[in-house]
Amino acid sequence: MNRRTTGALLALIAVPALLTGCELGTKDKKDEGGAAGPDAKAGSALAAVETLTVKGRAPKTGYERSRFGTAWADTDSNGCPTRDDILKRDLKDVRYTGGDCRVASGTLAPDPYTGKDVSFRRGRSQVDIDHLVALSDAWQKGAFQWDPSKRIAFANDPLNLIAVDAGPNRSKGDGDTATWLPPDKAYRCTYVAGQVAVKKKYGVWVTGAERDAMKKVLAKCPTEKLPSGPAPTLAPPRFHAR
Repeated sequence: MNRRTTGALLALIAVPALLTGCELGTKDKKDEGGAAGPDAKAGSALAAVETLTVKGRAPKTGYERSRFGTAWADTDSNGCPTRDDILKRDLKDVRYTGGDCRVASGTLAPDPYTGKDVSFRRGRSQVDIDHLVALSDAWQKGAFQWDPSKRIAFANDPLNLIAVDAGPNRSKGDGDTATWLPPDKAYRCTYVAGQVAVKKKYGVWVTGAERDAMKKVLAKCPTEKLPSGPAPTLAPPRFHAR
């Protein structure tokens, strides 16, 4: 056998080996990262889903809004109710009445849930302040066991609050990721990452269906960072709840 023939045979043998190597390499990469997915990075919302406790939903028995204290308590002691703090943070072209605390008007541009601009006028507003993790949802997933001070902190933590269009917010009710997502698909990664962050911070558990829904959304944006906030998980002792 001459040198040219030998070289051709070696080349033919090498081709399947190279193809097999590519397939194995692809498979290995796909399997990396375990249950969190191949592209989940440390510090990402997707990776954080795996740290949440998974349990069944507890009964809603005993839930009342008052279990989380007076609405919009000034837990950060800046002299303004929490609702106004969030309006100031999230609205544009803000105008005040009676100082620089009480928000009189502004524009939600855009509303994160729909992508549309929504005008805010105090007293006849189409803007709500939504709890990313609804109080009732939290109650059924651990908050019924908390010290009242923790529930007050949870209800007023800016990490868990966002100004949104009243319509979709009211359709959400106390839904979790498995039962409700914002109509604007472009915002869903940010929305779910926020829910994961709040549940991780306060130790609120998730159902199996909720965890799977979170992972499904965040798998499309595996580098979405887990947001954080400095607010303490206990309210000052001057605040009380049942």
